[in-house]
Amino acid sequence: MDSCLDSIRFYNKEEVHPALQSMAKHPMMMALLQFAFPGKSENEISNILASIDSIEDFQDKVISHCIRNILKQSSDGLTISGLEHLDKNKTYLFISNHRDIVLDTSLINLALLENGFQLTASAIGDNLVQRDIFMVLAKLNRNFLVKRDVSPRELLKSSQLMSDYIKDLILNRHQSVWIAQREGRTKDGNDTTHPGVLKMIAMTNGKSDVCDYFKSLNIVPVSISYEYDPTDKLKTYKAIQSKNSEVLVKSKNEDFENVMAGVLGQKKRIHIHFGEVLSETLDEIKSKSENNNQQIQMIAESIDKAIISNYRLFPNSFIALDILNEANRYSAYYTQDEKELFERRMALSIDKNDVELKTHFLSHYANPVVNKEKLGFEF
Repeated sequence: MDSCLDSIRFYNKEEVHPALQSMAKHPMMMALLQFAFPGKSENEISNILASIDSIEDFQDKVISHCIRNILKQSSDGLTISGLEHLDKNKTYLFISNHRDIVLDTSLINLALLENGFQLTASAIGDNLVQRDIFMVLAKLNRNFLVKRDVSPRELLKSSQLMSDYIKDLILNRHQSVWIAQREGRTKDGNDTTHPGVLKMIAMTNGKSDVCDYFKSLNIVPVSISYEYDPTDKLKTYKAIQSKNSEVLVKSKNEDFENVMAGVLGQKKRIHIHFGEVLSETLDEIKSKSENNNQQIQMIAESIDKAIISNYRLFPNSFIALDILNEANRYSAYYTQDEKELFERRMALSIDKNDVELKTHFLSHYANPVVNKEKLGFEF
């Protein structure tokens, strides 16, 4: 299997130091290191690089510093909850909502690192690593590649390989894994699990019982909440184009621009909640159905329920829903100053006179409230 995995796997331990040294003088790597260590000399940074001989070293000694500096410069801080329900000695399959290309998994790993948990291997689209430097950085961060824009035959082959790899990582190599609940970021605030993601994960299990296999993976739903989505403007325009069936042609640097907007854009408060392992839920689903497709659908709905239930609502969500409905039903959950700040952000992001743009921009923030209400939450 190892030879088949070469096209998607991250670095083995012996590959880390040579790969890092090969890109040490690349302008982007140098910029990354200067961002991580603004107060250190070139010689001090070189010594740090020389001491790195594993992915764990790179994430601990370099990437964690980058993420902490990103949080300092573009947020009001990161809070964590739920880890007390997990065992530091076990491996998990973390399935989360997907709001930001790079930060979702980076922040999850920072939370795990600072609380003494094993960091995850993480899925990343190969469209994001077309340049050599991006590929090296991805593999240095324990990312494995998801093939995009391939033929149906190649997609099937790629999905089977990734399914086998996830199983091997968790059950044989005792390595936790992160994967988003759907392909691509949520562009409308509706955090829903695509059954196709679960079907891909289950491919390696053949026709055997889905619930039993998923139970062995220790699935943990994770909710990531950003007070401000730094890419809300970009998502709004993309969603409108898609809704109007416009041909979506990516510019050469569009993926990179989205990554940088997410990393550098203002996020204010961020919260991550780690849900409980879905063991009991899977037992209940198994007792209700023996049909794998039905089980997949029920598992997806259970993940959705956990992610939506544990999503941290900030004032913007209530403000957006009130503006959308031309009401003040949720005014107890925000101040007038918070509302004015949100309206200024909206005015800078879109043309407020364009009803379609305004509706989508507001829905992006309001839908988490709507989805909680559908689950029976009362405000």
